[in-house]
Amino acid sequence: MGRILDMLPQLLTCEPHNDIYPLLDFLLDEVEIPYHDVQKSILRCPRLLVSSVENRLRPALCFLRELGFVGPHSLTCQTTLLLVSSVEDTLMPKVEFLMSLGFTRAEVSKMVLRSHGLLTYSVANNLVPKLDFFLNEMNGDVAELKRYPQFFSFSLEGRIKPRHAMLVRLGLSLPLQEMLQVSDGGFESRLLEF
Repeated sequence: MGRILDMLPQLLTCEPHNDIYPLLDFLLDEVEIPYHDVQKSILRCPRLLVSSVENRLRPALCFLRELGFVGPHSLTCQTTLLLVSSVEDTLMPKVEFLMSLGFTRAEVSKMVLRSHGLLTYSVANNLVPKLDFFLNEMNGDVAELKRYPQFFSFSLEGRIKPRHAMLVRLGLSLPLQEMLQVSDGGFESRLLEF
């Protein structure tokens, strides 16, 4: 509680009936987060407590559902942090960026459902630099990003570049998933097999 109040001191002056209860009703009734997971949602994203249901959360929920976050892919306590994102300023630019690579809306939906973090990364500071490195340095094929969209979730400097440099040095090539998914020790062990 102390961490949340330190981050959001305005909670000390809010009116629970007007500010907190509508959020809880929204999470339980509209997002359909199970009661026992509401606390996890809030701990994972305290900004939910100060976000407008009408102006921020409900529009984001509608957008995410149109994108495919329904049925078995419905939002959970792990993904409710997407609700605090602005549709126009945050979510749409990511979808438009991925579609600009030649992916259809359906393909983008599959990608973000597999790797919802894609909707949280900065286009300019995360997605574009990684895409540039993938296309220009790794001579990658955009179709491989469709198969492994988690590529964007790895550190460019900490994992992608060093592992690519090691593969180039050894004259080897691996699919993105094999290159990135394993731990550093697993990656080095894999290289010893060649």
